[in-house]
Amino acid sequence: MPGWSGPVLVMAVVAALVAAPAQAASAPAPNSTAATAATGNATATGTANATASNSAAAAVCSLSCDTLDPSKAQRESFPVPAKDINGRGLRLHASDPDGMAWASVDNGLTGDSVWLDRSWDAGATWEPLLGKATIPGTWTGTRTLMYNLTDPRGHRRGWVRACADAAGVGCTAWIYPTVCDTLCDGTGAGQAAGDDQPVPSTTLYGRTIRLHMDQKNSMAWGSIESGGPGDEIWLDRSWDAGASWPDGSSLGRTSVPGGEAATRTAMFATRDPRGLLYGGAVRACGREAGHPEGSCTSWVRATPSRSRAAADALMSSYDPNEGWWRSSWWNSAATLTALIDSVRRTGTHDYDWVVARTFDKNKGTFAAGERATDPIEGHFISRSIDDTAWWGMAWVTAYDYTRDPRYLDEAVTIADYLRQYWDTGTCGGGMWWDRERTYKNSVTAGLYLRLTASLHRRVANDTVWGARATAAGNWFVSSGLINASGLVNDGLTTDCRNNGQTVWSYNQGLAIGGLVELWRGTGNATAAATARHLADSALSSTELTSGGVLTESCDVGQRSCDDNQKQFKGVFMRYLGDLTDATGSATYRQFALKQADTLWADDRDSLNRLGQRWAGTSPNVTDWRTQASALGALTAAE
Repeated sequence: MPGWSGPVLVMAVVAALVAAPAQAASAPAPNSTAATAATGNATATGTANATASNSAAAAVCSLSCDTLDPSKAQRESFPVPAKDINGRGLRLHASDPDGMAWASVDNGLTGDSVWLDRSWDAGATWEPLLGKATIPGTWTGTRTLMYNLTDPRGHRRGWVRACADAAGVGCTAWIYPTVCDTLCDGTGAGQAAGDDQPVPSTTLYGRTIRLHMDQKNSMAWGSIESGGPGDEIWLDRSWDAGASWPDGSSLGRTSVPGGEAATRTAMFATRDPRGLLYGGAVRACGREAGHPEGSCTSWVRATPSRSRAAADALMSSYDPNEGWWRSSWWNSAATLTALIDSVRRTGTHDYDWVVARTFDKNKGTFAAGERATDPIEGHFISRSIDDTAWWGMAWVTAYDYTRDPRYLDEAVTIADYLRQYWDTGTCGGGMWWDRERTYKNSVTAGLYLRLTASLHRRVANDTVWGARATAAGNWFVSSGLINASGLVNDGLTTDCRNNGQTVWSYNQGLAIGGLVELWRGTGNATAAATARHLADSALSSTELTSGGVLTESCDVGQRSCDDNQKQFKGVFMRYLGDLTDATGSATYRQFALKQADTLWADDRDSLNRLGQRWAGTSPNVTDWRTQASALGALTAAE
């Protein structure tokens, strides 16, 4: 541990040894980092109190990557007091909009050095000497480059401090040890807006250990009852769904006082908007005074509302550096659309930055394999016509939410590109699915109809898009894509007949959504009647529902849905919700409520993860695509 004096190191070791018996009370952990975190959490004071990590720091990328020049900082603040080291001034600088920090030393001499330490376990260990810079000859000061405070991609929350060696080593205090959302870590439980106990308590030697949630403010606390003096209660907090908790072990550790049988911790936040960490999980743990082992409740995420809880869990999969949900291009467009729909309904603004971030990071070009199998050629365009159209729909939704004209301009650019693949020479009209013009199908036709009708309603003094939307709507209704049961099959044969392929919910939903938007923009009565007919057919069809719950054919029996199909039902619910808003239909609203109630009761775990099968049947699967799909249903029911 270079630079640290012997007495300080001895004090650190003594502090760790003193804390060790308390750590023995922690419940068995899936890895060893939690044990280290508990000791460090109890002793971290902003000075040397543990050990520097021997491993080289891997670059962290959030909104920017480590080593960004401070001249590019969006804002500068000084979150902790400066430190005087033999007359030199050591400062820690932070830019909260960037989520980064840097260090500087002033009034120094040649050879003085400055650096950052970054800890991922509440100061117990750290990556030392980040960005170390030395004052060159004739200068009196220098600074480091910027480093990230947190790592949303890796589900880690960091602490950072500035250090310098100027004829002696010293460091500032760490930032930010306290998590703040609506309320901050350490707020008394007496200030909670309600007391929800979302998971069963656990018992140990006759003691009852409970997890309590203030759902409105996404805060948590723990309590121990039926105990005795010396019994302990604390919280663990994890940013990766309970897989690890290196910076959140033993939060608020509290002992039952003499003469008492119960106590509780203070409250701790489960969301860190400043660190772009929204889906924090917590559990309550405790131990009986005479035994070292502990016991914990299940892990839980907060539920301020159904939609907000689902969105928080969804955001844990967003890559802020690359600006998308990794590994699926069109699904990311549909997911961004679902997220914007949700925040418009709930009024939360925590994710506003995601809209611009996704746009700015993805509007350029990408080689094949970087974003999709095909190259992305700029402006979200590729040979997959339907993939391109999903992004057009996302930017219309972004424009509606932000009123930023660049999003509407992008949607127009995309629609102009799509227009090339509207072809009246085959089947009298309709959109080709791919650049090679191999297939006319429902998804591309529905997307084009919705996009053109949307542009007609938003482009000032439009004389073009309305006519194109009318042509697209008239063609869809008469094309044969809608079968005799009022259901939309996948596409047309080469001789322009309904191909009888699978009825997917998203094809049904896109047709409804396109016709509703055409009706709004042009007053087309046939479009309105057809949209209602398609909705009524879907709600009564055994091909799309089972027991009143929306069900894909791949949801049945032992089948499984692929990554595309996982998101289909959410698209249907988005546009059924749109029809509900337009018509005020109580039938459609009750159907939406049925979906939300069912998936929340039967398809959700304590971490608010929502699966593919809304009725909760097995086998089920959960990932960010199923999460986005379920979010669409929850939003439709708001």
